[in-house]
Amino acid sequence: MPEFRAYRNGDRDACLQMFDENCPEFFAPNEREDYAAFLAGAEGEYTIVLDSGRIAGAFGLAPHGDALALRWILFARAMQGRGLGAAVMSRALEAMRTRSVTALHIAASHKSAPFFARFGAQPVTTTADGWGPGMDRVDMVLTVR
Repeated sequence: MPEFRAYRNGDRDACLQMFDENCPEFFAPNEREDYAAFLAGAEGEYTIVLDSGRIAGAFGLAPHGDALALRWILFARAMQGRGLGAAVMSRALEAMRTRSVTALHIAASHKSAPFFARFGAQPVTTTADGWGPGMDRVDMVLTVR
């Protein structure tokens, strides 16, 4: 079972390394600058996923109108396929229940959208090359009642 803790500025290099490991398969190279800028203000607002004490992933949940938005979810390549993504989605669903919201907005790529679809997220719009050349943006919503 993974552990979760708040992001600290000292986690920046590990997070950028995870980004680099997932680029260009799951993130467009031009997104790195946006992610680095996001991390600059993310202390306490972003969540680190730990597996056996090692940073294995990171994600954010942020208010989005009367819903929540899942932000910058990523995992170390060596940790993918171990159920950490399912644990994050379970945590997101619990946050939705705790905050009494019924929708989770997800800005995925065409490569990550099938993962979110397994949890019931539905595509709303698809923008060709929305994240960069060859990386379509798929805006999705996961609704719970």
